Amino acid sequence: MSAPAVEHTKPFRFPLGKSFAAFVLAPFCVLMAFPFVWMLLTSLREPSTIFGGPVIPDKLTFAGYSTAWTKIEFPLHFWNSVWITSVTVIGVLVFATLSGYAFAKLDFPFRNTLFVLLLTTLMMPSTALIIPLYLQLKTLGLLDTQTGLLILYISGSAPFAMFLMRAFFQTLPDELIEAARVDGGSELVIFWRVILPLTRPGIATVVIFQFLQTWNEFLIANTVLRDTDALPLQPVLFTLMGQYSTNWPALTAGLTLSVVPVVLVYVRMQRQFVAGMMLGAVKN
Repeated sequence: MSAPAVEHTKPFRFPLGKSFAAFVLAPFCVLMAFPFVWMLLTSLREPSTIFGGPVIPDKLTFAGYSTAWTKIEFPLHFWNSVWITSVTVIGVLVFATLSGYAFAKLDFPFRNTLFVLLLTTLMMPSTALIIPLYLQLKTLGLLDTQTGLLILYISGSAPFAMFLMRAFFQTLPDELIEAARVDGGSELVIFWRVILPLTRPGIATVVIFQFLQTWNEFLIANTVLRDTDALPLQPVLFTLMGQYSTNWPALTAGLTLSVVPVVLVYVRMQRQFVAGMMLGAVKN
């Protein structure tokens, strides 16, 4: 008859460090989530209870969503934002990955000088460039066109994305590229089949940053485009703000709907985005 097995249980230890971290971070989480919760609850309130009702409304209504959907032609401008943002992200990715790879792994004359010149464009605020860019688009006949807006978005965002992608390309070993060259691969084949799949965290980082920037951009779109039907969503949502009174349920309903694509993109790419941030932290 065999002896009964003795169970070894670990002594309970109170997770003091994790509990302290949760205690410190919990108020910050509530503070950061409060604007979104307020926006969501306001979109479901009746207009008379916006500033005088309870925190959680007694009666929920979707009238604000119906008003926002029809009053500002929400589907048309939502689609404008989707395709303008998509083309901008793709264009910035093409320029950023190709130029970032060249500045990180290829030798050519004046490489560092050209890189510094491109970085100097990041020092200029967009508000200081808005008048020269407006005049240039007018000279080229691209004023009041979405094509002109796309050119401004891609050319203005490509230097920062190139700077990020160059940092990711520099983390890859040169021996990998040398081995591919010995096997007879051209630079374009090496870039597409060997290097680019290894930089998915960097690509995800650029996609998220660029999507957020382009989707929420207001100033340039409102300056370049005069045709109301060509405007993206953010300038049109601003028209719901009245001079003397504002339909807050309709405004917050439109803002809530406009947040949905941003959340979806981040949730879809958050794993690669976090990996990219960790890679940068380890390198530094």
